[in-house]
This record gives sequence, structure tokens and C-alpha cells, in this order.
Amino acid sequence: MVDTLFSIVFVYVFIVLGYVAKRIFKERMDSKTLTLMSVYFLQPFVSIWGFSTAKLHPEHIGVVGIYWAIILVLLLPSVAIARMLFDDPKERSVFSIAGFVGNTGNIGIPLGIALFGDQSVIYTTLINIANVFVVYVIGTYIYSRGSFDIKQSLLNIVKIPIIPASVIAALLNLSGFRFSDQMLEFFKMGAYGGIVLQLFLLGTFLYGIRIRQVHPKLFIGTLSQKFLFVPFFSALILAQTSLPPFVQAIILMEMTTPLAVANINLASLYECRPKDVTSLILISTLLFVPVLFIFTRVVTTFYGITR
Repeated sequence: MVDTLFSIVFVYVFIVLGYVAKRIFKERMDSKTLTLMSVYFLQPFVSIWGFSTAKLHPEHIGVVGIYWAIILVLLLPSVAIARMLFDDPKERSVFSIAGFVGNTGNIGIPLGIALFGDQSVIYTTLINIANVFVVYVIGTYIYSRGSFDIKQSLLNIVKIPIIPASVIAALLNLSGFRFSDQMLEFFKMGAYGGIVLQLFLLGTFLYGIRIRQVHPKLFIGTLSQKFLFVPFFSALILAQTSLPPFVQAIILMEMTTPLAVANINLASLYECRPKDVTSLILISTLLFVPVLFIFTRVVTTFYGITR
């Protein structure tokens, strides 16, 4: 557990660097420019590199399908609840999707190794890639709807380059194609750059935020959804599947991770309350520490898994 916490702390040092940079350079450190750089240039590297790390097999595809099914089943009532709770379309968008876009990469992958060992990597990597489609297809549409009509929101999905990049990378993987060592190193460099920029970007948004300015209903609702609604009903759905307890526990862990930095990309890109989203990410990351201790108890008690 201590190793896990240290891994998370060191990863988020880059957030501090982003905050310091914004504090020093202020308006010269343009967060919107960093967002465009991340979304349109570096995030495709993250996806392509992820697909090159392991060979896809049918049982792995099934895990991705279960993950997507859980997201879709729980997303529908979330959208309906958002319409009842919020009049502001931007607040509705944030509540509807933010809790489903978890940090399955920067936190999920190292946390899986710490809790379940190296055999979890293939599953956490695939779930992280599956989450990319959730973020940049469903997430793009819902965040866009905070500012645009249905037609423009659908067009915004097509404009995101990570989607065609992921499809091509998946097809190459399934066909058995292998990149050369030099190409793999190239994609790895781009992927690491994209991950670091994501964390750095979060730090720039943290500068000047006021958590007390977030609408209480949005604040309480989104975090309750993230740490209560989503994990509880995910566990119920997983219990109905034939997946091994080990795999169920990994999926549940990924559903419990704090809000992803990718939320900021879309909230900023489509002007959908990026400061509020940043505050929610910050608080969800802090709350994740006690949630992690509860999760380890659940894994030990109900799934019978110990490291």
C-alpha cells in the first residue's frame, strides 16, 4: 500500500510543476494551447503505444466489452438524473459524464500492479484504451452539448484524431503486425510526453481555482456518483458475469479511480466549466486515498484476492 501511494505521489509531481509554471508565467502559460497540443498531437501516441504493448486475444476483448457495457448501462440513468437536477446545460454535461471518465491510465495501471501484480497489466492497459473511446466519443459529445447543438457535437467527435488512430492501431494489433523497435520507442516517447502534458495541464488549471465557487449540487452530486453510485452498481453488474474474481476486481478498481485529467481537455476545448471540472478532479484525487483503503478491504473480503 505504501508503494502504491508513493507511486501516485511521484506521478502527480508533474501537476505541481504545471501549477508553479502557471503561477510564474500567468497568461503567458496558455492552458488552451496546451489542451490543443495534447488532444490533437500527443494523445494519439498514447493510444497507439498502448495497443502495441500486448497482443489482443478474444478473452481480452470480452473484458473491454463488459467495461463498455457497464458504462452504457449506468450512463443512461446518469443523463436522466442530470436533466432533473440541473437547468444549466454545462452543469448537466459535467454531471452526466465526468464520473465515468476515470483515471484508468496514470493511476489505474500502476495501482493494478501494486494490488494484483504484473498479471494485471494486460487488463488495465486494455481498459485504459477502452476508456479512451469513452472519453473521446461519448465524452466529446456530452461535453460539446454543453455549448453546441447535436449536429456540431457529432462533428466534434469526428475531429478528434485519437479515435481513428486507435481504430488503426487495434486493427494492426489484431492482424499480427509488429512495429520495429525504433518505431516502438518513437511511440513510447510520444505517449510519455502526452501523459506528462496531461498532468502538467491539470496543474495549470489548478492555479486560481476556488473550490467554494463550484455549485454545491454539482460538487456533491458528481463525487457521490463517482465513489458511491458507479462502484456499487458496477459491482452488482460484475457479479452477474462469469468473469473470474481476479478480473472482476480489476474492472471494479478501474471504475473507482478518481476523475481523469482528460475531463479537462474536453471541458476546456468546448468551454464547459473547465475550472469546476478541475476542482472536481482535485477533490476526487484527494478522496481516493481513503477510498483506496476501503477498496482493498472489499477485494480481500468479497473477491478473496490478496497480494
